[in-house]
Formats: sequence, structure tokens, C-alpha cells
Amino acid sequence: MQETTGGPMSSMAVDWARPWLGAWRTHGESALTEVARGLPVAEALGRMAAAPVRFVPQAALPAGVAYEEYIFRTRTVPTRDNLHDFFNGLCWQRFPATKTRINQLQAAEIRAQGIRPQRGPVRDALTLFDENAAFLIAPPPLWQALAARDWHRLFVGLRPLWAHAQLVLFGHALLEKLAAPRKAITAHVYTGVTPAAADGDDLDRTVAASLAAPTLARKPFLPLPVLGVPGWWTGNEDFSFYDDPFVFRPARVSITNTTNDAA
Repeated sequence: MQETTGGPMSSMAVDWARPWLGAWRTHGESALTEVARGLPVAEALGRMAAAPVRFVPQAALPAGVAYEEYIFRTRTVPTRDNLHDFFNGLCWQRFPATKTRINQLQAAEIRAQGIRPQRGPVRDALTLFDENAAFLIAPPPLWQALAARDWHRLFVGLRPLWAHAQLVLFGHALLEKLAAPRKAITAHVYTGVTPAAADGDDLDRTVAASLAAPTLARKPFLPLPVLGVPGWWTGNEDFSFYDDPFVFRPARVSITNTTNDAA
């Protein structure tokens, strides 16, 4: 299912100097310049390095045809003139294996289940992955603190370890939201694989190879407010930044009722 978010390109700007966009700059800056000059997003993306799909105007998608199934059958991506679809195109350029695998799994679910009002656990997870996932390459203590939602330990106590870590953003809706950064913006860190490579083809292939319906149905994600990453936002240099319970939420505590059987 194609998401309907995303404002017109004319109203959007991207600051490529932001820390989370550094790896996207090579792919995106020149294309966005062409869009600002009036080129349709699909055409601007098509002028970039080769991707496993072609980008076509949104009008190419026939009425009543599922977006993911159309991509799978035609190897073309219907593309609107907004920042949401622009970043989607960049994801196809930078992570071709992962995007292809997501599309294969979406198409398989559609063929097996049809189009329903509710997408089901696998398609829900695939959509969440596609829109909002991130990949964390980090020492084990950072992973442990993230899994525990121990935000102060993750970002303050273990802060020196972030020099040996990298958070790589993938979700195109996540990238779109970060064009106008807000403290509450949260990525879903994929836990289905612990990548050893920080970027490039190795990361793409590793993540793509890990994606399978049973894994995704378990919702293998951990939430991470991205502006908490050291060096990504000047505000987090004051450690009171992390004392906001509406953003840095504690882990849920499971309460189990017990009975005393003693006489």
C-alpha cells in the first residue's frame, strides 16, 4: 500500500549537512536541485545511478491495482511529486537489494491473502520497515541498553561508545519527517540482524538476506528517538534532554498476578 503522506516539493527543503543525511547527499542533492528547477521527481530520480526499477509518474498506476504488486510485475515505481516519494526513490538507489526483497515479500503476501482492509502482521511489519526502519551498528552494551529502554545509560552513561557506533536510516517516511526535525521523531531499529558493516553494499545485502515473513511477523524492532544520538542534535549535549518521558519512554512493566498457596 502506498502511503499518502508528503507535501508538495515546492514547499519542502532538505539540509544535506544534517548528520543523518550525510550518506544520502551524493544520491539526493543533485536530484533535488533538478526538482527545484521544475523537473518531475520520477524524471529526476531516473537520471541518477541505475536502480533495479524505473520511476514513472503516479498516473501510471492503474486504478484498482495494488501499488506493491504493480512494482513487482512491471519493475516500475509510481512516483508523486513530493518529498516522501523522493526519499523512497533514494532508498531504491542506495538499498536496491533490501527494497527489492521488501517488494517481493509484499507481493507474495498480496498473492496469498489478497487485498484486505487490514494488512495482517507480515504486511504491517513490511510497511513499518519500509517507512521507518533504521539499522544500528554498535557495540553490545549499546544494544543492551536500547533493548532495556534505559535511555540515560544508552545516551549518557555509555556516550563514549557512540564513537564506535553508527545509526543508518532507511525508512523514507522517517527521512521525510527529519527534513523538519522534531524531538519526538522515532526510528524503528531492525533487530532481525546485527550488521557488521556500517554502510554500502555489504549492509544492503546483509539486511536483504535476513528478511523473511516469519521474522517480520514477530515485529523485530526497537524504538529509538533519533535526535538523542550524540552528535546529531546540539540540544542533547545538555543531558536533561533525555528527561522527557513523552519521548524517552520507559520500558513497559509486565505485572503478573500471583497467589500464595501456602496454608
